[in-house]
Amino acid sequence: QVQLVESGGGLVQAGGSLRLSCAASGRTFSNYFMGWFRQAPGKERDFVAAISRSGNTRFDADSVKGRFTSSRDNAKNTVYLQMNSLKPEDTAVYYCAAASGLFVRPVARTPDSYGYWGQGTQVTVAS
Repeated sequence: QVQLVESGGGLVQAGGSLRLSCAASGRTFSNYFMGWFRQAPGKERDFVAAISRSGNTRFDADSVKGRFTSSRDNAKNTVYLQMNSLKPEDTAVYYCAAASGLFVRPVARTPDSYGYWGQGTQVTVAS
């Protein structure tokens, strides 16, 4: 089992920044690649970003490229999502997730690839 706890969400003005954290406990963190997803009210859960086990490879959704950056610290069992130039359309509940499969883009962007999920943290961007 892997337990994931997100933090760092909140209310921010458009153009502002937030950094989300996701702390993992349980099994060896570096055995999992990590993903970030978001879900707005009435919408499906969308892929945001994913990072490989080593942190050397990342995939980003087109909607966040150049604005969001994922990173991880395996010594601290934590993955981060730095969000800059936030827009009102970024408003959603953000989830981190862990997966043990092959780290390729089609797999990393699919929610069903992930076996473990955090509880989510709300991000609200005011215009």
